[in-house]
Amino acid sequence: MSEFIEWDALARVLVVGILVGAGIPALFALGLRLVVKPDGGTSAGADGGAPAAARTRPGIGRLVAAGLCFAVCVGAVITGIGFLVSGGH
Repeated sequence: MSEFIEWDALARVLVVGILVGAGIPALFALGLRLVVKPDGGTSAGADGGAPAAARTRPGIGRLVAAGLCFAVCVGAVITGIGFLVSGGH
């Protein structure tokens, strides 16, 4: 063990880095996935299927959940900018 390394602080930085570095993008990806149509995003129209007006939309529950995911992502970005602007302390 080294007396120059604060292992507790290093562990905190590592955990926060993993959560923010991987968690926020994963939450954004989940929001995008919730916005995609439930049939997997396949759409017909040009290849002789249903016209564009007949395409299905995701349900209201999926849209609300996606909105919450995006709101958390925007909140994290605003919080990070505010932290940097305040001096990062």
